[in-house]
Amino acid sequence: MVKLIMGLKGTGKTKQMIDLVNDAVGKESGSVICIERGKKLTYDINYKVRLVDSSHYSVDSYMMLKGFICGLYAGNFDISHIFIDSIYKVANNTSLDEVAPFLEWLEAFSKENEVKFTITVSDDITCATEELKRFFVNAS
Repeated sequence: MVKLIMGLKGTGKTKQMIDLVNDAVGKESGSVICIERGKKLTYDINYKVRLVDSSHYSVDSYMMLKGFICGLYAGNFDISHIFIDSIYKVANNTSLDEVAPFLEWLEAFSKENEVKFTITVSDDITCATEELKRFFVNAS
């Protein structure tokens, strides 16, 4: 399962993500991981969540992010949910066109490894393609 939270800066995406992360800690049977660029969520999320600052690992593209996620999972098969806050910052790429193929890859990874993903994208929701809309958190 891959869920996408999309909206412009200041629309409450990170707040929603924080609530979902903290909620997942109590509900998930495995490890909960939160990937961000920088350390802005340190005091907002539960201490049981593994908070990973992607800037420490030179992640700078969607391809590198794929490898990074595979490495996280290879080191811990108990991961049940990975949250990625501000995908543009983590992947160092602000192209909305490149988000959809990445989400497709995540969906395949999710099904194969039974890992859930929730991602935030800081972009105008009206620019979302049908490919992206199917991943929206409130989509059925």
